[in-house]
Amino acid sequence: MSEDVRQQALQLTSEIQQATQVTLPEPAADMVSLDKAKKSEAGAIRQRMSEIDLHSTGTVIGFGARAQLELQQISQSMLADVKNKDVGPAGDSLRQMVTTIRGFSVSELDTRRDRSWWERLTGKAAPMSNFMARYETVQAQIDRITESLLGHETVLLKDIKSLDLLYEKTLEFYNELALYIAAGEARLQEVDDTDIPAKQTELDAADENDQILKAQELRDLRAARDDLERRVHDLKLTRQVTMQSLPSIRLVQENDKSLVTKINSTLVNTVPLWETQLAQALTIQRSREAAQAVRAANDLTNELLTQNADNLRSANREVREEIERGVFDIEAIKHANEQLIATIQDSLEIADAGKAKRASAEEELQKMEAELRSSLASAKARADD
Repeated sequence: MSEDVRQQALQLTSEIQQATQVTLPEPAADMVSLDKAKKSEAGAIRQRMSEIDLHSTGTVIGFGARAQLELQQISQSMLADVKNKDVGPAGDSLRQMVTTIRGFSVSELDTRRDRSWWERLTGKAAPMSNFMARYETVQAQIDRITESLLGHETVLLKDIKSLDLLYEKTLEFYNELALYIAAGEARLQEVDDTDIPAKQTELDAADENDQILKAQELRDLRAARDDLERRVHDLKLTRQVTMQSLPSIRLVQENDKSLVTKINSTLVNTVPLWETQLAQALTIQRSREAAQAVRAANDLTNELLTQNADNLRSANREVREEIERGVFDIEAIKHANEQLIATIQDSLEIADAGKAKRASAEEELQKMEAELRSSLASAKARADD
């Protein structure tokens, strides 16, 4: 909100307080008849009775019209000033401002969220850059709307003052109607009690040549009397409608007072609070991004330290194990020695077994040789016989 609008809104605050504290008078409850009226009221009623001339149709038909003349002038003046004005735009501006502020979605400020497939498809800006653009747009909208609200506030203040005057003049007209109604009823009572009986007496006393004229005068008087009665009845209806319009004026005025108070509170208190909250949201988001960058750097540093330490330990173990190993592993030498001994043992056992088999075979060969010799000798002896 611009500083000029802020200052104007502050200047209107006191004027609004004065306008909202005005107390309007209440209308009188009952009408007062001539015989019960106070001296000042009775004089006013008789003055209005003197306006009635039953021989002049115009005075009967226009009876009480003068009371409405000033009220009509005020109403026409108000209509000329506000015929193009509608209270709606002021309320629309308030709703527009709330809608503008509420246009921010908390999820849109979360830079950690993944963009939706639609955002990726349409190439929608990243959350933070989108937020920055939205903030600049909102600031311009707030300036424009606050200027519009200030204009509505000024117009509504003027309307409140005009409605004060309209209420006062309507109340005067309402009270004036009571005087005219009392004057009309008093005049009707005079006509019924005095004028018509007198005219009837004249008719009864007139000779035959004048009776037609007197009878017409009596009919005219009664017709004028009926016209006056209808006019008084119309004034009573008008007074009732006027009485109904008084709370209507006050209701409209109270609505305008509430609306202008709300607009002023919005300009003086709410809008600066919104702007402060928006500025805080922007700085908080920047702080969050900076913190995330620092966290990412710290996480990378910790990850590198952890991985390097793990790699150092693993590589050191492998190197030291190779360094500390002999040229030959004792297990391999032991195994080879055991296998060599076993091989020698096997060779000895095999050699012993072979030697034993050969000795046994030698004995068998000698035995077989002896048996063969014996057999041959026997055979030779038989041949000599």
